[in-house]
Formats: sequence, structure tokens, C-alpha cells
Amino acid sequence: MANVVVFDELGGPEVLRLAEVPLAEPGEGEARVRIEAIGLNRAEALFRAGGYYYQPTFPASRLGSEAAGVVEAVGPGVEGFAPGDAVSVLSVGMGMSRHGVYADRAVVKADTLLSRPAWMDARTGAAIWLSHLTAYGALFEVGRLQPGDHVLVTAASSSVGTAALQLAGQIGAVPIAVTRATAKAGRLLGAGAAHVVATDRDDLAESVREITGGKGARVVFDPVGGPGLVDLARTVAEDGALIVYGWLDPRPAPLPMTWPLNVHGYGVHLVTRDAGRMRRARAFITAGLRTGALAPVIDRTFDLADIAEAHRYMEADGQVGKIVVTVRH
Repeated sequence: MANVVVFDELGGPEVLRLAEVPLAEPGEGEARVRIEAIGLNRAEALFRAGGYYYQPTFPASRLGSEAAGVVEAVGPGVEGFAPGDAVSVLSVGMGMSRHGVYADRAVVKADTLLSRPAWMDARTGAAIWLSHLTAYGALFEVGRLQPGDHVLVTAASSSVGTAALQLAGQIGAVPIAVTRATAKAGRLLGAGAAHVVATDRDDLAESVREITGGKGARVVFDPVGGPGLVDLARTVAEDGALIVYGWLDPRPAPLPMTWPLNVHGYGVHLVTRDAGRMRRARAFITAGLRTGALAPVIDRTFDLADIAEAHRYMEADGQVGKIVVTVRH
């Protein structure tokens, strides 16, 4: 049996519950993992509430895409992993209703596993990959960010936002963090921002013009979308890139029509489904972890039994970085 977080209807954090679920033996190409830590992502709150790009399947829909633990068993045809191996699980695009990893044990596709080196603890293994792969693909594979470029990161206090600040700084780019709350400014500077624009006190376009000497940001990285996209486009340098990777504002997002501007709709699948990009991303991120240039910013840790409270905390929007849930065995 496994203790699994499930929900039977759309709603707030209160719909989440722990249930004992039979745990099958891993089949062809599968592995069973004892989960030690789970990384929470905003997409999971949207999924739970019915606001994601696909809908949950009831009853007992599962949740979650990112975890770390230890392989307990492997099914036929699995190569490269064996019982006792420390791993991260990155099951994006697999369908959370069936493959969600909010659990103490889970059977997952072996091709969603990443080897976790001995020097990487479970909390780091559950917090690093989705956020940093998302930011890496946008900034470098799409945006072609270079040393000295200014990059504007909106919703910068998110786990992807703090990852983008670190990755930009690692190559000598100039990360500008955008937040709605002045109170987060100090923590964002500590997380790697060279500049912070707090929209509760600062005019965004004016601040970016001042920071960039009137040129604008070479790359703008945004998970919000909505009608504010038009104003955000005015902060992009000529022939720069506006990369939109989310829709936290569900209202229609008009296509910006300004000077020469490259607008990209982006998802982490651009990296995870391409072997070459994934190889480059893993090498870049692992090197940064080894040198200390990269480290997931973990805001707070909850126990699996407190998953509803963890979701309430995530939706309160007070965190800077990642929320992690740990599992006791």
C-alpha cells in the first residue's frame, strides 16, 4: 500500500486528502520509488482548482510532477537504474491524475527518473529540476541570453523566477527581478537579482529604462500573461525576446504590436522532450550546483500530512523560492 494525496472534486486546498492506495509492482519500463521529498509547483494548484490546461480525472485524481527518493524495484526492460539508486522524478507531461507523485511511494515511468548524485540531498533533488530546466530552456535555448544582457524576470519570487535569477547571474547577465511586493526586495537581491522593481512602489517601464540605459531588456521572462503583456512588451529591447511560460492572469492576452519583437510561448517540454537540449541543460545545472553558483531557494518545508496547508501557503503568494514537502517513513 501507498499513502497518496488524492482529490475527488475541483476546489481549494481543503479538497486534498491522504488515502491508502494499493501499489502495483512496476511493469515494463517502470520503477517503484520510495518518495522522500516532493517539490510543489503553481501548476498543481491550478490543476486542483480546474484552471490548468487539462482537467483532473475523478474519482481520486492524483497530483504532482516532481519528487526525489530511492528506487525500490524496477520492472522488465529498465536499464540504468536499480534498487537502492537515489533519484529525482520529473514526470511533466505524463498526466497528473494517473502519474502524480504526491505520495510516500509511487510507480513511475523509468524515463522520468534522473540519477541523484550522493552529494545531492532529497530536498535539493525535489526542488531543482523543474524550475531550473524551465528557466534554462527559456533563457538560453530560446532567448540566447549572453553575458552583459539584461533579463527581466516577472513573478521573480517563484521557484522558476529565482532559478532564472541564478542562471542569468551564472553567465554574467544582469537579472532584473519584478515583484508586486516591496517586502520581497531584500530576499530577491539575496537570491541573485542585480536589481529589483517592486510594482507597488515603482513604475515598471520607467524603472527598466533607467536600469538599462534606455535600451530595454534583451530577454523578458513572464509567467503571468493577460492584458498586462502589452505594457510588458514595452520593456523589451529592440529585437529582444518576450518569453511567456504561464497564464497566472487568465484574462485574454493581446498580441503585443511594438517595435521588432520576438514573442514566444514556452513550456519546459521544449527541453525535456529533446535529448540534446536536456543533455546541455543537465550539464549546465549540475556544474552550477557543484560550484555553488546554483542552489534551489527553498522557502519552507511541510510534512506530507500537511499537504493542504502547504497548498494554502503556496496560494497566499508570500514565498520566495520553492515549497518542499517531506515524507516520513
